[in-house]
Amino acid sequence: MKVKESFSATGRRKAAKVKVVLKAGKGNFTVNKKTIDEYFPRLVYRKVVKEALEKVNFVDQFDVEVQASGGGLAGQAEAIRLGISRAILEINPELRPPLKKSGFLTRDPRMKERKKPGLRGARARPQSSKR
Repeated sequence: MKVKESFSATGRRKAAKVKVVLKAGKGNFTVNKKTIDEYFPRLVYRKVVKEALEKVNFVDQFDVEVQASGGGLAGQAEAIRLGISRAILEINPELRPPLKKSGFLTRDPRMKERKKPGLRGARARPQSSKR
């Protein structure tokens, strides 16, 4: 049996879409060919991205390459976490319970609500006047 060298998965959140590839390595992160520190200047986003790997103690065992598009940084960070979690399941399906318990395998269904006719936004009404 041939052992796979890389494991890939996709993740989505709001308008963000990411493709994640996990390869055996030393724990290097690249997002759109930049280091994770360059791409996510805020520590909070970097923590969100690494949560799944920390949960199963894979932080220094795999290099992560990500192609991200759409959405903002927060949406992309959560999409990356979902993609990494799905790739971890390809590596070892027995790691499903801790990832599932932490909510890392659930695709967040919340999306932006559409603008309705006659309103300024999805729900915001135009300002009324007495005259």
